[in-house]
Amino acid sequence: MSSDSPAAPGTAPERPLSARDRILSVAGPLFYREGYRAIGIDRVIAEADVAKATFYKHFPSKDDLIVAWIARAEEASAKGLPPEDGPMPLTIYVDAMLAMARQGACMGCTYQGSAAEFHDPAHPAHAAAMGVKTRVLATLETRARAQGLQDPRATAEAVFLFLEGVWASVRMFGAKAPLGNAETAVRRLFI
Repeated sequence: MSSDSPAAPGTAPERPLSARDRILSVAGPLFYREGYRAIGIDRVIAEADVAKATFYKHFPSKDDLIVAWIARAEEASAKGLPPEDGPMPLTIYVDAMLAMARQGACMGCTYQGSAAEFHDPAHPAHAAAMGVKTRVLATLETRARAQGLQDPRATAEAVFLFLEGVWASVRMFGAKAPLGNAETAVRRLFI
């Protein structure tokens, strides 16, 4: 329901997005589809329908916007993840990632794209993306340990590299990425 639609009886009307949230909601998909360098601040300002001063109040630089988008993308991804302490937590995580990779709108990994565009490890976008990937590797190890797998760190690293290949394949091939035997292939890493 949009903010200008009447609310159904007994429900609270939706609150309009804040200017900061509108900016991030516009910038994120643009960055994901077209790349960070291809998207200018003026386009984000126009599509988010905010004043330039409002933009700069929330994001002093484009780098600040990119880092905020990376943080928001990680937050959104985390909401859909299965618990780390559930049954077969590593297997369920891998299955969730493969299901995400198979979605038609998936264009690969946001964080790989960030690191590729900003190859200098000192760049804020690269550092933010590397931080996300470091946390992914840690959760894979936690999940491998919770699943009772031998050598959780080695398993986590193998699964991490496998999933990185999945994301790169999806970025390259789109919906035609060769993922038909992905579940079988990844399970060989930890069975």
